[in-house]
Amino acid sequence: MFAAEIYMHRFLLSSPVRTLNPEEADWFYTPVYTTCDLTPNGLPLPFKSPRMMRSAIQLISSNWPYWNHTEGADHFFVVPHDFAACFHYQEEKAIERGILPLLQRATLVQTFGQRNHVCLKEGSITVPPYAPPQKMQTHLIPEKTPRSIFVYFRGLFYDVGNDPEGGYYARGARAAVWENFKDNPLFDISTEHPTTYYEDMQRAVFCLCPLGWAPWSPRLVEAVIFGCIPVIIADDIVLPFADAIPWEEIGMFIDEKDVPNLDTILTSIPPELILRKQRLLANPSMKQAMLFPQPAEPGDAFHQVLNGLARKLPHDPSVYLKPGQKILNWTAGPVGDLKPWLHILLYLNSPCYYSSEESRKQRW
Repeated sequence: MFAAEIYMHRFLLSSPVRTLNPEEADWFYTPVYTTCDLTPNGLPLPFKSPRMMRSAIQLISSNWPYWNHTEGADHFFVVPHDFAACFHYQEEKAIERGILPLLQRATLVQTFGQRNHVCLKEGSITVPPYAPPQKMQTHLIPEKTPRSIFVYFRGLFYDVGNDPEGGYYARGARAAVWENFKDNPLFDISTEHPTTYYEDMQRAVFCLCPLGWAPWSPRLVEAVIFGCIPVIIADDIVLPFADAIPWEEIGMFIDEKDVPNLDTILTSIPPELILRKQRLLANPSMKQAMLFPQPAEPGDAFHQVLNGLARKLPHDPSVYLKPGQKILNWTAGPVGDLKPWLHILLYLNSPCYYSSEESRKQRW
């Protein structure tokens, strides 16, 4: 689910908006795979990611002049961490860290989105997490299959390993789902992940998409792809590509405090409203915008990102610095972040520049 950083890099390498002449570029992109080093539980190692990013910026600012022209204001980075450039999977520690100071002027393309949160800075582009398009394609069942499951969810309700005392993980929302509905026949919920997971979602009317450590999860993508009405339980979440996907019309938003009333809320929805949401979810363009396919296709998540970048142009003249002018504090942040990351050259052998000229011709 963190792989958007890899696939965005691959897409840009062969994209018509790429230019090898930096003087033509509107945007500069540096591929930094900050989520590829994981804990045994599959979580990005928080103490390595900021060092890796800092070392990447140190490298490009030392070897090329373009970063120094704006201190990153015309650069974008993909940061699919739980809390993006705050680089920690636990919210309390992410808030304490804040966004890496060297990224304060850059545009961040990130899966994390929550209003009024220190880890979402103004101007960021929120994207869906990566979900494997080819794998999901192989699990499609006939469209006319009856949706015989009313509410479906598979996943953790508690995270004993990282939250042994309980109540902190998912701000208690997942625990509330389990405690209130584990014996409710309308709710097909479990921690088990069956081989028929994708097929089951296509047989369900509603798919729960509660927050976990962060507000977002791949379930949101899976629900849209499989036509299951997403029930979004994550207060103040900022969803991806709101200009392309009418979230209020295709989903249900439930306040975290209202989880104990989930059965009453969902059973009271008029059948005609359910059918309307299902018809909207059947729109292929809606599904396409949530995916990072290989190869890229018109209207997919790659092109939604390009559209977001194009909308931010032209850059305001004020972002360009005078010779010798500095704004960012290179020594700010935790001391451990200042240590160099020795393997950074592995990730930086293919610099990409983004030119808006082609994207102005092709509005996907």
